Amino acid sequence: MSAAQVLERRGEQGQGGERGASPGSQPTPPPRREKKTSFDVVIIGAGPAGYTAGIYCSRARRETLVLSGLLPGGQLVNTTEVENYPGFRNAIMGPDLMLDMRAQAERMGTAIVDDEVTNVDFARRPFRVMTASEEYTARAVIIATGASPRKLGVPGEGELAGKGVSYCATCDGPFFRGKEIVVVGGGDSAMEEATFLTKFASRVLLVHRRGELRASRIMQERAMADKKVEMALNTTVGAISGDGRVERVTLRDASGSERDVGAGGVFVAIGHEPNTALFRGQVELDARGYVVVRDGARTSVEGVFAAGDVHDHEYRQAITAAGFGCMAALSADRHLAASQ
Repeated sequence: MSAAQVLERRGEQGQGGERGASPGSQPTPPPRREKKTSFDVVIIGAGPAGYTAGIYCSRARRETLVLSGLLPGGQLVNTTEVENYPGFRNAIMGPDLMLDMRAQAERMGTAIVDDEVTNVDFARRPFRVMTASEEYTARAVIIATGASPRKLGVPGEGELAGKGVSYCATCDGPFFRGKEIVVVGGGDSAMEEATFLTKFASRVLLVHRRGELRASRIMQERAMADKKVEMALNTTVGAISGDGRVERVTLRDASGSERDVGAGGVFVAIGHEPNTALFRGQVELDARGYVVVRDGARTSVEGVFAAGDVHDHEYRQAITAAGFGCMAALSADRHLAASQ
């Protein structure tokens, strides 16, 4: 081949990448990779229950997707130190624990998409799970959307959440040794939290908006018998304030007059709302909206399972949620094996 022929061939390749390509044309892009939308298991929710379920399903060699929602990590992302989760000698920050769980699930092969589920269809097989941008199909689904504590909705509550404002005495009580604490609520949960917190607090002020408590008689008697517990009935919380941490609580009585009381912490115990609106008409819910489970993690729909606070209204701990996630994953794996 002559030098002129070599130069001519190089020019053709530079212009088009292939002999005979038209001048100015671009190289053909690689074929577009299709996004995977079909899985063995789709897990809705990414708290301790969802991530644990992902770890177990992926480890069982099931193609697994976790749809984490827009704020993945569950309630633990709003907590500071977690002292009662096994395996951490010096405690661990709640958000860090969730990041570690997420990384472990991904290492096992779990696909995680930070998108919010907008609709589900459990009447057809495979099941369909829809987000704002995609539709996924699954042979099994695990519901792990958790529950959210009811908020007071007063100034300072959101800003000081995790900085003295808490929704779980069992989780955070030990951080308030020797402090004066306000507990808000009038039901059994509030009585239980007030009584529990007397182990650590110097004083517990129980605030309830009505003139009578809603708690059972035995729970009321137990709280009132403790010398550290004081009552403020017909009273509401107007605001929570402090310089970076809870320092004061503004109380408002039935006449509308206000007073500030010093407090190192505020525990809100006015109930939880399960995050199950998405599943009404799809699986059986109880009167309070929690998913009804049988035989550990099975819902009313064969192939759909539930894990964590979305069905557990008694314990509501990270460790129990993780345990329920394990149970749901094992049940899902057995369901898939039996249906092959």
